[in-house]
Amino acid sequence: MELFAEQKRCLDCLVSSIEQLGGRVDIPKLEEIAELIIQTMRGPWRYFHTSEHIFEVGGSVDPIEVLAALFHDLVYVQVDQGVSFNISSALCPFVKEVRSQLVIRDETELPNDAMYHLVASVFGFIPGKALSPFGGQNEFLSAVIAAKSLEPFLPASTIAEIAACIEATIPFRPVSPSGLSAIELLHQRLVSANRDFNLGWSDAQTVEIVKRSVRLANRDVENFASRNSSNFLDNTWNLMPETNHELTNVNSYTVAGYRRSLQKMEGFLNFLKPELVFQQFMQEPDDETYANLIARTRKNIEVAKLYLGIKLITIAILEALSYRLGRDIPLSTMMGELRAPGFKTSVLEDYLPNQQIAYPLETQLEKEVLNLLAIGRNQESPYDIKNSPVATFIIKSIGFAETENFLKKAQEFFAGHISSEEFLSYCSPDVIDTISSGVMKLFDSRKTALGKVKFVHQTVS
Repeated sequence: MELFAEQKRCLDCLVSSIEQLGGRVDIPKLEEIAELIIQTMRGPWRYFHTSEHIFEVGGSVDPIEVLAALFHDLVYVQVDQGVSFNISSALCPFVKEVRSQLVIRDETELPNDAMYHLVASVFGFIPGKALSPFGGQNEFLSAVIAAKSLEPFLPASTIAEIAACIEATIPFRPVSPSGLSAIELLHQRLVSANRDFNLGWSDAQTVEIVKRSVRLANRDVENFASRNSSNFLDNTWNLMPETNHELTNVNSYTVAGYRRSLQKMEGFLNFLKPELVFQQFMQEPDDETYANLIARTRKNIEVAKLYLGIKLITIAILEALSYRLGRDIPLSTMMGELRAPGFKTSVLEDYLPNQQIAYPLETQLEKEVLNLLAIGRNQESPYDIKNSPVATFIIKSIGFAETENFLKKAQEFFAGHISSEEFLSYCSPDVIDTISSGVMKLFDSRKTALGKVKFVHQTVS
């Protein structure tokens, strides 16, 4: 039922947008496109880049933004572990695989396809170019499918505007060696495409096309500027299983698997510059709005970096303790299973004391992060609880001032530069003893539970 409702919503968006743009409507063919989009967006590893995301990004005002959003995440190689079978046939004439990398076909191999060449012009991609997952590969292939899908219904000039919106969603691009931003380079390419393909835009129209592209691209990443850092972390937790598929195996992913997912996200946020998240072009958005977006993004990234750092310290302790049992130990072995409705199972937090704060909190950032750890993010995720009781116990015990040095030792342990026991010897003995004692009590509770089953069985017999 949910699938049908999403396909119906997607179809309605396609039909109403094409009608607003004066295009030709063919309901049976548009039904096929809607089904293609929604089936792809409901892939097994889509947690953030879902159907709901494309509807949110598109909004409901501008039909070109709506159409661009429907297609902009259709290809997501890292998440889907390749290109969906349903859409690969549309891309085969233009792209091939060479040593596990997607490459645009050579000029002699490419068909004389006007829509493909128009999209390639908007993106500035040339024959033979190797596509990079972080350099527009997904957006380019998504735009090609959008162009080919919409070709029967809309003119080339409109499809170019849609492709421009999709191009602008390539994220986190630095200023080019020439000193131009990614969006300024897009403007230059649109001027060339207008000339080369006779699209009929005036200079003012071309500027407005770029401004629209900025609006859509900024909406695509608007969670970075959430006014509530908990909302930002909710989205972060939805992103992690998209590229860490082990997390989808609830209650069976390993301590190390969970740690690697945290490491990837923490590493990404440490690398990311807030100024690269949102785009601006000729006062779209205006300076004040843009500055506020960057400021909120900077604050959210700082919160997330400290939060993830403490989570990494916590998982480092659990991973080091798990080495006393073996390698690749499930996290649920050390912490207990995620509680399901109707089942009361023991978890590690049941055996941790209600620790008082040993060191006064010195900044608003520390207060906010401790609150996020203790009370939790806004939403539970399918693979993790929203609060962090073990991390809360640790940070209340050691204080925030120790986290930087502690994290460095954890990273040495992760890298294999020090052993698990060396890492544990660096930690507070009281913290390690309390957590290891808690894990043993968790094991005892399982032993007791099994004993009850045996007793009941004997009684019945």
